[in-house]
Amino acid sequence: MKHILLSIALLFTGIFMQAQERKFISHYVFPEFVKGTVLMKNGARNEALLNYNSASEEMLFDKNEQVLAFSDATVNQVDTVFIAGKKFILMDGKFKEILHDSGYGLFAEHKCRVIPPGKPAAYGGTSQTSSSESYSSWSSDGRVYKLQLPDDFKVLPYTVYWLRKGGELRSFTSIKQVQKFYRSKKNRFKEYTDNNKVDFNDAESFARLIDFMETK
Repeated sequence: MKHILLSIALLFTGIFMQAQERKFISHYVFPEFVKGTVLMKNGARNEALLNYNSASEEMLFDKNEQVLAFSDATVNQVDTVFIAGKKFILMDGKFKEILHDSGYGLFAEHKCRVIPPGKPAAYGGTSQTSSSESYSSWSSDGRVYKLQLPDDFKVLPYTVYWLRKGGELRSFTSIKQVQKFYRSKKNRFKEYTDNNKVDFNDAESFARLIDFMETK
């Protein structure tokens, strides 16, 4: 009897964990709209429920359960957005998360690929359409602004990192690009990666690598 109860408990635990994992697989950076602060260039501070949509690449706010984007005029006057201990600034027309801003600048640009369900094809198969080709179709009805897309959509989040150093701005989309950038410090790079696991998709993990290469 105890074995049966244990098996049932483990089953429900597994279901709960899967549900939790699905909850955080989203085209939004945060699993829900979070109370944050928008600091304007004139010094004014505005509080709102905020989130960043990595599919539409917009900073959004929830006003009376209606999701809205900042107007162009407002965006141009924004200095910094603070959400859940994270800071975002506007660079080249897109909001980027600040990972480091002393001595050098390191920023994370949150993006994602959204793959809609495949269309019926010959012989009972399906064909997947690319996110770029189908974006207008699945966003036109407002689904892009919902926290969760239907279960038959696939969301593939990824990050583009930006390093600002000596007045130059360099982007990285893979760890190999980072290794090439620090080829003059290849021994130091090898020392760190041999002793530390670097997850390119984990901003904090990536930031620790860059900090080691830049400051040690």
